[in-house]
Amino acid sequence: MINTVAIQGVKGSFHDIVSKEFFENSVDIIECMTFDRVVNALINKECDAAIMALENSIAGSIIPNYALIDDYELHIVGEHYLDIQHNLMALPNQSIEDIKEVYSHPMALLQCKDFFKNYPHIKLVEDKDTAEVAERIQKQGLKQVGAIASVLAAEIFKLDILAHSIQTIKHNETRFAIVKRTNSEVSESEINKASIKFEADHKRGSLATILNVMSDCNLNLTKIQSLPIIKTPWKYAFFVDVTFEAYADFEKAKSLIEIMSPSFKLLGTYKNAKS
Repeated sequence: MINTVAIQGVKGSFHDIVSKEFFENSVDIIECMTFDRVVNALINKECDAAIMALENSIAGSIIPNYALIDDYELHIVGEHYLDIQHNLMALPNQSIEDIKEVYSHPMALLQCKDFFKNYPHIKLVEDKDTAEVAERIQKQGLKQVGAIASVLAAEIFKLDILAHSIQTIKHNETRFAIVKRTNSEVSESEINKASIKFEADHKRGSLATILNVMSDCNLNLTKIQSLPIIKTPWKYAFFVDVTFEAYADFEKAKSLIEIMSPSFKLLGTYKNAKS
């Protein structure tokens, strides 16, 4: 059973919301300001699992998190999709016209930039975490300062929401990975998604051949992300997510790709959150 989970951010953050929605039992939270700290908490056995955002439907992949999972030999054991609704909030009895600065995570600012075109008097400032800014405003009594965060953060830190759902694209989803030190504990009958990493020979058609193997084995490619191989300039590794109906199909494809690829790693097998 998972009792303690490391998250990026504080209570009221989107990672905190995922911890409440994903785990059936109530879990204790270790608040971390960076994903490096999240990973350190996991590998140092301060927690049983960690939650890491991997991609957003607007802003794309969070590539450094793929690298962290790979570098520290971590295992993806589950995933969760969260509808991200960004809200502008501040201390009570203020209007948007009173706000001079808004602090938030760079990803949140990027997703809300069109909203602030209507308020050129507001300075946007990048910060470490959405909910942590809300907490700081409340603790320090910061007037004329706003935060972009969740409704939960506004409730926890007793802030007024000045504008709801200010993200540019209203359907705004982030995919989060549940990560552990060991591989999946999901039963084989429930596994219908896998995350893998492989390299392709640096010659014509090598990547296409591997992708054809996936297709021939009835795997559905849902994600492919290239990442430079630091020690080998101009060569890339590929992080791939696949879904399947039969685990035997994945096992067959895996055995073939292991032969074809100079380097292959299974990052995790788990239940598809979209199925």
